[in-house]
Amino acid sequence: MSRPLCLTSILLLLLLPLSICVGSVSLPLESIVAALSGSLTDDATYFIVMENRLPQSLTAVLTGATLAVVGLVMQTLFHNPLADPSLLGVGSGASLGAAVALLVTGGTLCVSTLSAGPFLLTVAAALCGAGSVIALLMLCCKWLHSELSLLVTGVMISFAVSALISLLSFYATADGLQQFILWSFGSFAGVRSNLLALFALLTILPLILILGHSRTLDALLLGNDYAANLGIRVKATRNRLLLLTGLLVAVVTALCGPIAFIGLAVPHIARLLTPHGSHRHLLPLTLICGADIALIALMLTHLPGARGIIPLAAITPLLGVPVVIYILLKHRA
Repeated sequence: MSRPLCLTSILLLLLLPLSICVGSVSLPLESIVAALSGSLTDDATYFIVMENRLPQSLTAVLTGATLAVVGLVMQTLFHNPLADPSLLGVGSGASLGAAVALLVTGGTLCVSTLSAGPFLLTVAAALCGAGSVIALLMLCCKWLHSELSLLVTGVMISFAVSALISLLSFYATADGLQQFILWSFGSFAGVRSNLLALFALLTILPLILILGHSRTLDALLLGNDYAANLGIRVKATRNRLLLLTGLLVAVVTALCGPIAFIGLAVPHIARLLTPHGSHRHLLPLTLICGADIALIALMLTHLPGARGIIPLAAITPLLGVPVVIYILLKHRA
């Protein structure tokens, strides 16, 4: 294990229990330990720890790792350091699907109170939205041979999808609009303990498949012609990776809302931490760094204040924007 991966893994092991100790309600450390060990008799404290904080922390780990890896894959596929799911329209497509599930039903599929049925319905709607955008992007690949042109097309699709979401919001009921606004703020509280295993399954399996493409991504990084000379089916591989990333973005967006800048900034943080350019090193390091950043963002949402929990959408840009600006200034020549 490389030194950066070892250090970020240690940081993850420190941040995970710390995030369980941080919350809007102050709890003594011994009560938290007792709740985690199952020896606590206080039902209120047990509920806060096991049904609220622990699922949120694990969701943050899975979400941060997922978005970071997706961002790295997108940047490699399109040879663009500013590529991420939101810029390509995949995240917006997933948002449109989730918006249909939330707004058309009048907000009855509130993320914070999902049961297994509505959960699957919301994820299916987000999958349809993300899948439609991916299908459109792959269709554009037949006429657009430049990665930059395809990236601009994705941005235009994102604008068009945002317009459709605005129309849905305009005609939605008051309750549905309120629930959608709350969902759009982003939150790691959408996955309850009874859905955590399913959420983990839907994120971990595609991540494992992506991690198995490290050598292929290295070849694609050197150019499509180079990869083709190595016997790689470039088009089929790109489509497969787009489908996997679309699945991951759809699941995360449906449950946690649109979370910006983790997929864009974390891959650059990983590149700054290691001299190795190979995806065999970058993919696991990016995964761990994404989990670390998401846990830090989760704890920052619980900063003391009279208004309660700070929206996640207000935290991740503050963490990601300085990284992106630094990268642009570093490579301005």
